[in-house]
Amino acid sequence: MKVRLHDIAHGRSGDKGNTVNIGVIARREEWYPLLVEQLTVERVASYLRPLAEGPVERHELPSLAALNFVVRKALGGGGSISLRLDAQGKTYAQALLRMEIEVPEGMTELFKPPPG
Repeated sequence: MKVRLHDIAHGRSGDKGNTVNIGVIARREEWYPLLVEQLTVERVASYLRPLAEGPVERHELPSLAALNFVVRKALGGGGSISLRLDAQGKTYAQALLRMEIEVPEGMTELFKPPPG
């Protein structure tokens, strides 16, 4: 079953010159392996195109149940010269959290609000 990434993770992003750094943190520690499986470098790079033109690196942080993505050539030259509305890359995490991912069928029960 497909859900949006924001159902199982939260994120934060920011800039360093023309590079954006995106942290994705599992909402539950047991969901971290699903992030590792679903958020490959290739998939993240493809999803962020055409905004990000450069390569993507992924760093695994299992003790934090998090992944860190470093995305090059993503900010139109960087904060001081970019004409983009988000020259500091603050919205990249929110954009990535809209990605749909596959989760096991039984896992979706955990996202449903309590009855009432």
